[in-house]
Amino acid sequence: MGDGGDAVHRKGAMMRKNRFLAAVCSLVFVMNCSACKGAEQEVLLIGQQGTGQVSQLTGGQAEAQGNIADGGQGAEQPCSGQWTGQEPSSRSGTTQEICVYVCGAVESPGVVFLPDGSRAADALEAAGGFAPEAAVEAVNLAAKVSDGEKLFFPDREEYEAQAGAAEAAASGLVNINTADAAQLCTLPGIGASRAADIIAYREANGDFGVCEDIMRVPGIKESVYNKLSGKIAVK
Repeated sequence: MGDGGDAVHRKGAMMRKNRFLAAVCSLVFVMNCSACKGAEQEVLLIGQQGTGQVSQLTGGQAEAQGNIADGGQGAEQPCSGQWTGQEPSSRSGTTQEICVYVCGAVESPGVVFLPDGSRAADALEAAGGFAPEAAVEAVNLAAKVSDGEKLFFPDREEYEAQAGAAEAAASGLVNINTADAAQLCTLPGIGASRAADIIAYREANGDFGVCEDIMRVPGIKESVYNKLSGKIAVK
């Protein structure tokens, strides 16, 4: 019985030892599995973080590429020294000039350059203003002038002659002091030769004072004067 009891005792002890070792192995296995799973999760987390960084970089590159594809929209504007396809405002708004010839009773007759849309007063100012003998009321200073125009400012004597001629023309009379050969030939009894004589006399002796003075012209007698007396004027 003593040997049998010892055998049973040893067998029980061996079984407990085996169960203990099995438990230890199981615990070690579980711990190893847990450690592996944690490592896998850490690797997965690191991998996910790396993927996020790559996505962020890729997104930044995509945005930059999108800005290039859009022609630079959203990016910095080009500096002012770069060509933008439009004329600078200082050039596009450049005022055009016109050329006007100013002559007559002005201080400095000649060609002047003025901004487009200028008026006679601007041309007069550019020519130095009125000369002392100018007929200041002769020209409408508010009138616009055009490119290539000749602007004449008459003196007092010229203006009065022009006014007399205009008045005679309005009345149907021929001013024998200002009429040219063609106008004189419209008078009864006056041909080309007589018209030339009238102009020659006028140039040599000055204007006719009264209509009757035309009979001082060689070839014009009283009979001729009676035909044209109602058709001529001296002012």
